[in-house]
Amino acid sequence: MAQRTEAADGELPGQPVRHYMLGDQIKDRLLTLIMEGGLAPGERIVETQIAREFGISQGPVREALRDLAALGLVELQPYRGARVRKPTRSEHLEVMRVRTELEVLAAREAAGRISAEVAETLRRLSREMAEASRAGNVHDHALKNTEFHATIIHASGNRTLERVWMMLQPFAQTYLTVTVAGLNPAGHYVDLHGPILEALLSGDPSLAEEAIREHLRVNEEMVRSAGGDEVYSREAG
Repeated sequence: MAQRTEAADGELPGQPVRHYMLGDQIKDRLLTLIMEGGLAPGERIVETQIAREFGISQGPVREALRDLAALGLVELQPYRGARVRKPTRSEHLEVMRVRTELEVLAAREAAGRISAEVAETLRRLSREMAEASRAGNVHDHALKNTEFHATIIHASGNRTLERVWMMLQPFAQTYLTVTVAGLNPAGHYVDLHGPILEALLSGDPSLAEEAIREHLRVNEEMVRSAGGDEVYSREAG
């Protein structure tokens, strides 16, 4: 017990445990930067620089980069280091199709289980998306959109589904979608989320499924109509 008390910052004693905890922390930090646009597609991730910022060795950084590579978010090239991957449109569309089925299942299981608190959260996020879109704030709109869908996933109560969805979400992050030129012009907004909330509140799983499918069908059409298979960028952010 004394050993645990002496461990810094509540960590369990022992270098191996601390090593893995550091790797997870760095992975989460890099993941957030990639999803929020702090690290752009194609941008190099310098191990030594990250290690210096955290005041640690390069081992945990290397471990974090391997994990991100497994998620398809980072490219590791021999003698050239790591870079943020540049996903193609076709890759993103594949992920969208898988995500649709996960979100349909979540919507069916969440229908009728939406508490007043969750409903208010979804309404707030829908309002904030509208405000961000009208202001031309693509970045904030994308983050609120992700939070909206994550709230529904969590409300389903299906933790296995939630874990699988979270594995796909970094790749499917809406931020990478709305920054394709012409996809979400400033000042243009169509409420695609209100019908989802109303369907969930109705308690009818079939209506909830229909609303989610229609929402994601429109999103897929928007991605397809934005152009060819060019690499996503964050120019609009």
